[in-house]
Order: sequence, then C-alpha cells, then structure tokens
Amino acid sequence: MSDQRERDRIDVLIGAFFSAFDNRGGVLPELKRVVDCFSDKAVIVRHSKAATAIYTPLEFALPRIDLLANGTLRDFHEYETDSSTSIFGGIATRTSRYSKLGILNDRDYSGSGTKCFQLVDLSDGWRISSLAWVDDDA
Repeated sequence: MSDQRERDRIDVLIGAFFSAFDNRGGVLPELKRVVDCFSDKAVIVRHSKAATAIYTPLEFALPRIDLLANGTLRDFHEYETDSSTSIFGGIATRTSRYSKLGILNDRDYSGSGTKCFQLVDLSDGWRISSLAWVDDDA
C-alpha cells in the first residue's frame, strides 16, 4: 500500500484513540474502544514531575474511564493539535501534540502535552504497540 494510504489508516487509529475518552454530551466511554487501539502486549508510559508510571492498556484505561463515567470529569475531550508520522514498512512512529478540555470537580480543566506513539501493522490493522506521554505542566 502507499504511504498515504498507511498514513490515513494511522490517522483513523489515532483519532479513535483520542475519541475513546470523549464524554461530551453525556456519552459514556467504553473500555473496548480504548483497548482495541492497542496490540496485546502494548506498554504505556506517563512521565511527570512526581513519577514515571508504566501501564498495560487495561491498567491505563480503567481509572480514566471511571473518572469520565462517574461525573468527576465532565464534558471532556482531548485532541491532536499537530502530528508527525514516519512509516517504515509495517512499523511507524507518531509524535502528537495535544490539548484537552473539560470540567474536573466542577472547575474548568485544560492542558496540553506530547504523546509519542509506536505503531505496528498487524493482520487486523494498525495498533499502538507503545505510548509515552508527558503533559506540558509536568
């Protein structure tokens, strides 16, 4: 396939990842939508001033879905503001700048940061094999 076709497929995957956490309009996030973005043995890393945390897709998704479903974080969405993708056969890297907005504990909430995705083209399509991110305030 052409690089453009592969980029388009990766764009769809990354869009699905970001949209999986969107709870605007009372939409409830679904665990399956998050986990389906990842390969079986994916690793997720969050770096902050306090610590670096390493998660499986399930460990990453469950507390975030709870936060979005229990009313603590409402009208939330996170979205790419810029990205760069490099494809090398059946693997790819994507660096994404993102912003996020919502209402956390009844107060306006916003932020931005960088996510670095490693992707792999499996028999059922592109999946995230690793994700590392840092918020700008970290």
